[in-house]
Amino acid sequence: MTTNETTPAPDAAAPDRVSFAEALPVWARIGLLSFGGPAGQIAMMHRELVERRRWIDEARFLHALNYCTLLPGPEAQQLATYIGWLMHGTRGGLAAGLLFVLPGFVAILALSILYATLGDLTFVVGLFFGLKAAVLAIVVEALLRIGKRALKTRAHHVIAWLAFVAIFFFDVPFPAIVLGAGLVGLVGSRLAPRAFPPPTRADEKPSERSVVDAMAARGELAHTVPSAWRALRIAAVCLFLWALPFVPLGLAFGWRSVFVDEGVFFGETAMVTFGGAYAVLAYVAQRAVDDFGWLRPGEMLDGLGLAETTPGPLVMVLQFVAFMGAYRDPSGLSPIAAGVLGSLVTVWVTFVPCFAWIFVGAPFIESLRGNASLHAALSAITASVVGVIGNLSIWLALHVVFRVVDERRAGPLRLVVPDPSSIDLAALALIALALVMTFRFALGVPRTLGVCALAGIAWGLVR
Repeated sequence: MTTNETTPAPDAAAPDRVSFAEALPVWARIGLLSFGGPAGQIAMMHRELVERRRWIDEARFLHALNYCTLLPGPEAQQLATYIGWLMHGTRGGLAAGLLFVLPGFVAILALSILYATLGDLTFVVGLFFGLKAAVLAIVVEALLRIGKRALKTRAHHVIAWLAFVAIFFFDVPFPAIVLGAGLVGLVGSRLAPRAFPPPTRADEKPSERSVVDAMAARGELAHTVPSAWRALRIAAVCLFLWALPFVPLGLAFGWRSVFVDEGVFFGETAMVTFGGAYAVLAYVAQRAVDDFGWLRPGEMLDGLGLAETTPGPLVMVLQFVAFMGAYRDPSGLSPIAAGVLGSLVTVWVTFVPCFAWIFVGAPFIESLRGNASLHAALSAITASVVGVIGNLSIWLALHVVFRVVDERRAGPLRLVVPDPSSIDLAALALIALALVMTFRFALGVPRTLGVCALAGIAWGLVR
C-alpha cells in the first residue's frame, strides 16, 4: 500500500489532534477492509491505528482489547467503538461501530437475497458446497489458534473438556456454560489462585506520543471519567432503543410473528455471545433448525460461508439466519420484504447492546485495570469457548461429510449418529483441500474460500 498525505508512514510523527471529520474516512476504510474474522480485524486495526497513524499507543490499545474480550458481542467491532469513543466521545463511538458493521450488512443482505432466490441453481449449489468445506477448515484452525492461546493451565483444559461434553452429549445451553465457566474462574481465583494466575504485566516502557496521549495532556478525555448518573442515563436510552421495534412489530404482525420471535431470540443471544460468532453458532444452529425451523441443518454452514467472505463481524451470520426465517414465513409481506425486515430487526437487537456495553461500561472498565478476579473469570470463559468451538467443529463435519445424520436421545444423553452409507466422497476431498491450504500453505481465509468455491462450482457442473 502506498503512503499518501492522509496515511502517514510508520515512522511519521503522530498528529497533534484528529478531528471527527478526519476520523470518518478512516473508520469507513477499516469497515470495508475488515475481513478475516476477529483476529484479522484486530490486527488490521492495530496496524492502522497504532503503527501507521499513532492515534493510540500500544498499552491503551491492548487494554481496550483485553476488556472488549470480556464483553458479549464481537470484540473487534466493540474495540473500534471503544477507540472511537475514546477519541471523540459518543459520536465517535457510534461512527466507528456503525461503519464497521455497515459494509457487512449490505453485503450479507445482497447475498442472502441471492441465496434465497437462486439457491436451487446448479451454480449456487456448487458454490455453497465448496464454501462448506472451506468453512470447516477455518473453524478447525480457529479452534487450534484459540486453544493454544486460552488453555494455559490444567484447570483451563478441564473447563474446555467439560464444556464440550456438556454441549455435545447433554445439550446444555450455551449461556449456561458461559455463566458456569465465569463463576468457576471467579471462585477459583480465590480458592486456587495458581490454577487461575493473574494477568502478566508487560515491561513498563515510555510509550511514544500518540493522539490520545496529546488529548489527555490537554485535558480532553473528561468523558472517560466514570459517572454513575451518566451511566444510568445512557443505559436507559440504550434499553429504550433496544426495545423500540417490538411494539410496532407486535401490533402490525402479531406477537407470535416471526419478526417478534427473531427480535426476542437474537436480542437474548446478543447478551450471551461471549467468545464471538464461532462460539455461539452451535447454540443458534440448534435453536434455528430444531426449535424454530428457520433453517435446514446445512444452511448454517452456508450462512457462515457468506459471513466469512464479507467484511464485518462474523456474527453477521445471524442476519442470514433471520433473513431465511422471515423469507419462509413472511407474515403477509412479500418474501424478500419480510427477509429484509427480519434482517433489520436482528441487526438492530444484536448491535444496540454492543454500543451500550462501551458507552455505559468503558469508563468503569478503565478503572478496573489489572483486576485479578475479572481476569480469572474471562480466562475460564475463554477456555469454555474452546470446548464449544470443538462441538461446532464436529457438528459441522458430520453435516458436511454425511448426507444423513440422526440425532436421538438416550435418557439425558444426546447421541449424534451419522449414516455410513450417506458419506459424501466429494465433500471429503474438498475438506482435505481446504485443510491443506489452511495448515500446510497458510493461504488465508479469502484464498481458501475462493479456491474451494471454484472447486465446488466445478463439481456441481460436472456432477
